[in-house]
Amino acid sequence: MQDYQFVDGTRLSSVIEALIFASPEPISEEKICEIIAKGEENLGLEVDAIEPFVEKLNQRYEENGLAFNIEHVAGGYTFSTKKRFEPWLSIFQHESAYRKLSQSAIETLAIVAYKQPITKPEVDDIRGVDSGYMLRQLLEKVLIEVSGRLDAPGKPLLYRTTKHFLKHFGINSIDELPKPREIEEILKDDDMAEHRQFLFDRQLELKELQETAEDEDATETAMSLIEAVEKIDEDEVPDLDGYTADVLQLNDEEESDEDDEISEELENESDNIQENLEDESTKKEEK
Repeated sequence: MQDYQFVDGTRLSSVIEALIFASPEPISEEKICEIIAKGEENLGLEVDAIEPFVEKLNQRYEENGLAFNIEHVAGGYTFSTKKRFEPWLSIFQHESAYRKLSQSAIETLAIVAYKQPITKPEVDDIRGVDSGYMLRQLLEKVLIEVSGRLDAPGKPLLYRTTKHFLKHFGINSIDELPKPREIEEILKDDDMAEHRQFLFDRQLELKELQETAEDEDATETAMSLIEAVEKIDEDEVPDLDGYTADVLQLNDEEESDEDDEISEELENESDNIQENLEDESTKKEEK
């Protein structure tokens, strides 16, 4: 379909762009056609004609290097920043508390998403704990809503996910959620098994490297001791290879004889001193 021009010169593509931009929630093709038909009854815009216009708009954004485009999520069109700009946006833009979910909240939300419509007692039974607080948190975040009451004693409330849930996770319907068996298949996939084996092998290699490093440290210490001994001056260590037992014993006897001679000389010297003292004493008495 050609880009229709209204009386005031406005192009149809610009009107579609403006409606998508102004809508706080993803706007469907039906809603766009309904609004345009009210302003231009003779246009006869079909629902199938919206997608080609959106594609042309996105092509224009890409050609001009703009940071955003139009995406189809939750059954409608909405503007979104391109993913390649995420690193820069993450520097200053933090997720609000509205988007943050605790592990318990995610667990509860997953149960509702896969089992909906579901009652609180059923959620409690699956989780094994009371889920009242988590369900209230999800209701406040508009991720789930009450869809009615179960036709059973007590008429418990039924919970289901909302359109905002689809927008939050970037999907168009619950059917796009991975099936539990698909998750199991992914975990059992040969590629995943090879990946786990790869990680296991790397862990073993790291452990072996660590043990080898420890052995090398011990060897290095032993070699250091050997080198230290080898560096000792040979003159400081007597060479005993050429000595026999007799020679060693003879040396001991020679050292003993030398000690006896010294002792005898000391004794003789002491006797001489004593005799001199006695003579001096005798002379004094005679006088």
